[in-house]
Amino acid sequence: MLTGHPKGLYRLFFIEMWERLAFYTMVGILLLYTIDRESGGLGYPKVTGNEIYGLYLAFVYFTPYLGGLIADRFLGYRKSVLIGGGFFATGFFLMSLGMRWSFVTGLVCLCVGNGFFKPNISAMVGNLYEPGDPKRDAGFNIFYMGINIGAFVATFLAAAMRNQFNWESIFVAAGVGMLIGIAILLASWRTLAPADREPGMQPGDTPFSEIFGKILIPAIVVGVATYFLCLPKMGIVPESVTKLVRPSDIAFLVGAIPIILFFARLSKKAEPDEKPGLLALLPIYVAGGTFFMVLHLNGSAMTVWANENTNRDSEFVANTLPLFAGEAFPAYYGNAPQDVPRPNKATLVPIVNEKQANMFGQKRMDEATLATLTAALPSDVRVERIPLGDAELTEAQESWKRLACDVYETVEVEEITGAHGEREITVKVSDTAEKKANVAFVRTHEGKEFAAFLVTPERFQETYAGNPPELEPGAFLRTTNAELYQSLNPFFVVVFTPLIVIFFAFLMRRNVDFSTARKIFAGMVITMLAVLLMALAGFMSDNGAIKVTWLWLVGFYAIVTVGELCISPMSLSLVTKLSPKRFVGLTMGGWFFATAVGNKFSGFLGGLQSKMEPSWFFLVIAAGVGVVALFILVLLPKLDAAIKKYGA
Repeated sequence: MLTGHPKGLYRLFFIEMWERLAFYTMVGILLLYTIDRESGGLGYPKVTGNEIYGLYLAFVYFTPYLGGLIADRFLGYRKSVLIGGGFFATGFFLMSLGMRWSFVTGLVCLCVGNGFFKPNISAMVGNLYEPGDPKRDAGFNIFYMGINIGAFVATFLAAAMRNQFNWESIFVAAGVGMLIGIAILLASWRTLAPADREPGMQPGDTPFSEIFGKILIPAIVVGVATYFLCLPKMGIVPESVTKLVRPSDIAFLVGAIPIILFFARLSKKAEPDEKPGLLALLPIYVAGGTFFMVLHLNGSAMTVWANENTNRDSEFVANTLPLFAGEAFPAYYGNAPQDVPRPNKATLVPIVNEKQANMFGQKRMDEATLATLTAALPSDVRVERIPLGDAELTEAQESWKRLACDVYETVEVEEITGAHGEREITVKVSDTAEKKANVAFVRTHEGKEFAAFLVTPERFQETYAGNPPELEPGAFLRTTNAELYQSLNPFFVVVFTPLIVIFFAFLMRRNVDFSTARKIFAGMVITMLAVLLMALAGFMSDNGAIKVTWLWLVGFYAIVTVGELCISPMSLSLVTKLSPKRFVGLTMGGWFFATAVGNKFSGFLGGLQSKMEPSWFFLVIAAGVGVVALFILVLLPKLDAAIKKYGA
């Protein structure tokens, strides 16, 4: 399997591995970074964080359609991959600046970069082989191993960087990884020449004017108009609706209608013998979009579950793999078991209100608040100013910096009321604001000096209710990072792929009629079972009142990965086989679009998570997946007939 391949294959393997490592680093921590309120994150409300996550994933999976078309018509593959890598690296470095404009601009760059990179590097792998080369399938297997290695390592890189440094350092590391991939591409430029293509229109290609005029422009116009009409200040859509479904969600879904209608009418252009295949693609799109809606809950609802509802107290990780164990700040203990040790009471200073607590946790405080807190500090706590810039820090200052807070002349505080009446406070700093100081609140206790954590009196009482055990003064419990559980999916892909292949080969030898359409149906049922398992976990957690074992997440990712291996590769194969050659570009665009819609729903569902009890949240999703599975079951005879007709 590993020998006899074109020498360009392993160059592409490592280019893709570094790019996927960077990409999945972003997926792993985007939501956590946007909603974090205790370690310097953006502090956005959960619904806003999920909105950002959903929009990012929607566009990052839709742009490959355009990137593939541009490469085919104008740039070729190598230049497109190089441009995509450049946008990727630029996006990560912009996000590392920690400013609002750079955060948004960086996300846009990542979407554009993925559009140029993702479809074209895969096309290069295929171009390395002559038609009919028996090594081709093995080559793709090797290439996809690079994808999964990158995805598996990504969350470990993210955890190590934020535990050792801060959130923004993750983006720097991802950007450096992307530069390594670009360097390999440039060093391999001549070697990869056989994998490139001469750009230009081919007979039967859909003109760009038709793609823009009939698909993209109507979708953009309808979507943008809907967004502005749904804004609360317009007074057209009731505020009760926009609190549940954000204007961007409504705009994206309404903007999708022209695209859906286009693909629904596409079969009218086809010859009679082409129509069955095109019509068969529509339920495949529905199944694919629904599946990715569930799979990409990994970065939204499932990561929130890992962060808030999973007992991540692991002595093995804390002692053996400390790089991947972060500090458990007070919010972790809200539903933690009584035997989980809390920080020593001396480590927490209960003197702040909610607004001040969020300033401290988000590391953005104004000078007036600092003065107020300084006057209220206990006698054994002082404000320690840590030198700014490149000044050399003492060992003590380095340890205090972890809990230090940046001070500005003014900050902007935005408050909203959460789903259950709780106040959600976001602290923002103008991009032009000058940092005045970096301060830690240092306590002297029993001969030791350590940085203290500021909490509200209510949080202090809640943390120590029931008199739980306490750690040494200044120490925090080390818990497994929530994002690490996302690595279970690529791990199971690697482990289960050969087993699934062997299983399907066994059925074939037994002459069991298990067609491609039946595999897709089975994948939907298996996906539903994965979500039902999480509904059971919700009941076992008393709907979030207590933390439960991480094995529930292992079970979810194991089951949903089996569903993925039944759906994703089969669906991609059918898109190319059921489409007339002149429509392959459009129908592949339909697949990316279906994936994008599913991803947008991942963010939307993540926003609903805090408004529902966990068990009912997962039951509703399982019911939706079940409806789609039933839809596929009803259409199985027609799907099987179409697949047999085209020899797919």
